Amino acid sequence: MVETMDELLARVQNQIYRLRDLGEAMGGVRATETSPDGAITVEVDGKGALLDLTCTAAISTLTPAEFESALVETARAAAARAFAEQAEIITGFNAEVAGPE
Repeated sequence: MVETMDELLARVQNQIYRLRDLGEAMGGVRATETSPDGAITVEVDGKGALLDLTCTAAISTLTPAEFESALVETARAAAARAFAEQAEIITGFNAEVAGPE
């Protein structure tokens, strides 16, 4: 229970800072994944949106179907990594907000 207006303001300000930190951490999530053969590297943000795609000369040995499969699987793996990182951030935030029980 809050006893004074100053305590209430300090508590609210602290919560605002924590939410801002959460937003910055979530916005900073990036994940990079490279295909097993090293031909494709994908970077995504925390929402799984493509930020960067790099292909080496090794893609010239792939059939169109192999290229498609490698690209989709590599992008999926990068997105999964980004989502896992976001989940860790949210779990940490929730533990901090809940405090000791």
